[in-house]
Amino acid sequence: HVPAGAIPKDGPSAGVTMMTALVSLALGRPVQGDVAMTGEITLRGKVLPVGGIKEKVLAAHRVGIKKVILPRLNERDLDDVPTELRKEIAFVLADTADDVLERALDIAVAPAEQRGERHAAVGAGADREAGAAPNK
Repeated sequence: HVPAGAIPKDGPSAGVTMMTALVSLALGRPVQGDVAMTGEITLRGKVLPVGGIKEKVLAAHRVGIKKVILPRLNERDLDDVPTELRKEIAFVLADTADDVLERALDIAVAPAEQRGERHAAVGAGADREAGAAPNK
């Protein structure tokens, strides 16, 4: 749902939504229709907190959304959402892009190690410090 789609929006809140839409398109797998999501996403796939959680949850409820994916770092903001409404919506707290994709697209995402990726703690700079040649 994109109510009032012509209204300009700004800020990073739609980062996970845009990422999910692109992955959905690339995989040919639709996003679940009863899911809403918000959150900023970093280049390394971490999901960061955003503002306006109460208002976003109220808007999602108004249009019949049953599952809302939020940054885990916004968990405390759910205290501002009315108790009755919290009982009607399933909240998914996400730390990473993989968390979001698994729940929004109903897919299993392999751990980074199985995909041949390094841990986030080991960056390109770490390779150089250890004397290894940088990846090309």
